[in-house]
Amino acid sequence: MKQQDILFRARQVMPGGGLGDFHPDVVIREGRGSRVWDEDGNEYIDYLIGSGPMILGHGHPEVLEAVAEQLSKGMTFFAQNAASIELAEEICKAVPCAEQVRYVSTGTEADMYAMRLARAFTHRDKIVKFEGGFHGMSAEAQMSLAPRSLADFPVAVADSAGIPESVRGEVLIAPFNDAEFTRSLISKYADQIAGIIVEPFQRIIPPAPGFLETLREECSRYGIVLIFDEIVTGFRFSYGGAQSVYDVVPDLCTLGKIIGGGLPLAAIAGRSDIMAHFDKNKVGAGQSVMQVGTLSGNPLAVAAGLKTLEILQRPGQYEKLERTGQTLMQGFVRCLKAAGHSAQSIGHPTLFDVVFSSGSVENYREVLLGNKDKAAHFNSTLRKNRILRIPGKFYISLALTDDDIAKTLGIVEDAASALPN
Repeated sequence: MKQQDILFRARQVMPGGGLGDFHPDVVIREGRGSRVWDEDGNEYIDYLIGSGPMILGHGHPEVLEAVAEQLSKGMTFFAQNAASIELAEEICKAVPCAEQVRYVSTGTEADMYAMRLARAFTHRDKIVKFEGGFHGMSAEAQMSLAPRSLADFPVAVADSAGIPESVRGEVLIAPFNDAEFTRSLISKYADQIAGIIVEPFQRIIPPAPGFLETLREECSRYGIVLIFDEIVTGFRFSYGGAQSVYDVVPDLCTLGKIIGGGLPLAAIAGRSDIMAHFDKNKVGAGQSVMQVGTLSGNPLAVAAGLKTLEILQRPGQYEKLERTGQTLMQGFVRCLKAAGHSAQSIGHPTLFDVVFSSGSVENYREVLLGNKDKAAHFNSTLRKNRILRIPGKFYISLALTDDDIAKTLGIVEDAASALPN
């Protein structure tokens, strides 16, 4: 069946004709290594990698073998399984803040429960988040995620219908990388703030020197729970995540994507005294946070995650990721500047994008200052030439080959030449 026929069927039974995530105009049939194919047989170099989890590439034989072995024993039990304990032990060894781990199925759940834990632990209600920061689909997370109208800080703007107005009053918004504003905000509301949730590397924006350290210092000063959302950066920037790279240890972190090896798995990890609020026997029924999920810690996802983490620990893996990413970041800028365009690669070698701007890019509003028309034209040209990615991000995988890199840079060079000045 042709892809257009499948898409017609999708529009009849699915809102927007898709899953609500990637563009619903392509239907992916299969993936192998660094490539994916759509239902019409078109082949793409994959920089989407399932929105991040497929860091080893598609169909890694060792991961498939681990999943197949578990599949023969059972898919899920809604009960404890030994592999989930082993994975929790590995996370606690790898991630600096992790003393205990609680599994969920999605990053949205992990972030939602992390914020709820902060409230339970501190007996306060307000959450600080940063404009443009992505923390899933909960009501709090949908505050000032990608606001169409820019409000004065710290006023929150709801990015979704269906969120009660009362939620806005419990979320304070700050500009990412503005240490002085954040310090002032915390001082003003200190006795009301339960937690600060932050992507230590926000979308594609690195933290400014001293910014994360300021958050750590102020949270410690006022007894506020510092939450690092490492759904994206965990086990990607390094085996210990962004908190290892930046040497700032939060009280809680959230993990996802890579820890499930391509299957649904996420987690909250952190200090045992805070995590104790998941244990009714330790803190009492009135202080405990109820959490249960049908597929939380399911053995299939755990098997895929354990094997993925084992492979990532092998010598040279992170060096290869960074080397590939650096080559692409530098090559993109070289091609665009040679064609007369003002552009810069922003991000980390494992996760980055091109911004058509020569100014600083340190927060959400500065990203908006980039040339949107050029970005849209550039992204469209890449897509037509079978580069698959989310507009706004290139995810790097270990499956990318020298041929993939050379082909990608050739396509970027052509796209840069075709881009109007």
